[in-house]
Amino acid sequence: MKMKNVTQSDKSKDYVHISFEIGLLLKGIDSLTEVIGGILLLFLNPGRLNRVISLLTQHELSEDPKDLIANFLTTFSHSFSINMQYFGVFYLVSHGIIKCVLILLLWQRKLWAYPLTILSLVLFIAYQIYRYTISHSVSLVFLTVFDVIMIALTFMEYRKIRNVLQSN
Repeated sequence: MKMKNVTQSDKSKDYVHISFEIGLLLKGIDSLTEVIGGILLLFLNPGRLNRVISLLTQHELSEDPKDLIANFLTTFSHSFSINMQYFGVFYLVSHGIIKCVLILLLWQRKLWAYPLTILSLVLFIAYQIYRYTISHSVSLVFLTVFDVIMIALTFMEYRKIRNVLQSN
């Protein structure tokens, strides 16, 4: 019975692959959530949003008229427009579908999908940075950091698969 001599390099490659697979799973969940959220947003017009927000914040604002979250939600619901709704639907559904397709291609180990995924993530990051300059949303920072990590993992996985294919 032969024992394979496992080097530190082999272990780190396994960790990279496992991290890549976990990242794909998380991106897959995120992309499905975006598509579902975009579809649900079709049914949330400005009038409905105002009614829901009023219902949810009515009790809290009667107790504390200066409640930050309730006031933010109320202000947001009053500024929510049909254009914002359509943009949100388009952005969430298209962004989610693009990521779903790329993830499926990566799980199938399509070599050309790796550079395409990296390019797509770079474009998403550029847009997220632009949106951050407008909204200063902390969630955009976390999403951008996660996307940068996914770029690095995708690049390392791509090099590994390309090297295996070239050696065969």
